[in-house]
Amino acid sequence: MESNGLTEKVMVPERFVVQETWEETKDTFTLRLKPTGEAPFVFQPGQFNMLYVFGQGEVPISISGDPAESGDLIHTIRAVGAVTGQLRKLEQGDALGLRGPFGRPWPVEKVKQRDLLIITGGIGLAPLRPVIYHVLRHREDYERVAVLYGARTPQDILYGRQLSEWRGRFDLQVRVTVDQGTKDWHGSIGVVTGLIPRANFDPAKTAAFVCGPEIMMRFTIQELMKAGVAAKDIYVSMERNMHCAAGFCGHCQYGPKFVCKDGPVFCFEEIQDLFYLKEI
Repeated sequence: MESNGLTEKVMVPERFVVQETWEETKDTFTLRLKPTGEAPFVFQPGQFNMLYVFGQGEVPISISGDPAESGDLIHTIRAVGAVTGQLRKLEQGDALGLRGPFGRPWPVEKVKQRDLLIITGGIGLAPLRPVIYHVLRHREDYERVAVLYGARTPQDILYGRQLSEWRGRFDLQVRVTVDQGTKDWHGSIGVVTGLIPRANFDPAKTAAFVCGPEIMMRFTIQELMKAGVAAKDIYVSMERNMHCAAGFCGHCQYGPKFVCKDGPVFCFEEIQDLFYLKEI
């Protein structure tokens, strides 16, 4: 069956079952899903799925697990609307619909043998966690790697235990900052761009992956370019209101592009003329 070039396989959700769910922060949670079929679920870092709650609707959610682990599927989700609120109520054994994976991934192959900056804020760490898994699994393929992460408060830090584990590695720089500290916080205070000068990298041979609130990405890109990182070496993940995920409905149109199929990962050089237009 085919309609306007969209196949039934793309548009009809497959049934997945919740294996486990847990809270990450006060408004963010993680679902571990398992397909009901036998085929493994294969994805690339940076791709997303459409998660469908029966009778409620569907939302685009980035995949936040390890690409090498095809048995389970991990999504970290912020509860901000009706559908994500219902996703938060799901329990072990509940079913949901899933379409995907969709979108252009992070170019992890293209940036081999280079320094890599992974810069993110808030829930933006979730779409970048598969990159970190991939890089650590293939650590010999990359030069210096730094993860720079910013959160609003210490209580809003995502994957805190895992960040601490990664910080203990000798082959990975991990720096975390918060906008507002507490009496128990002994780390950095300030915006994530303040961590860039403290990272060890060579701008001439550095690629940067950036994901987070749009204002955070704007200032991060400015600081990276001031530091000497070229626009062609900066990659960003854009968020838009995706409905069909296949470039058909137009809800995620970004100038001449569609975030769902031309992104969500873009080379900054490719979109820099659109990036600073507020009406886009």
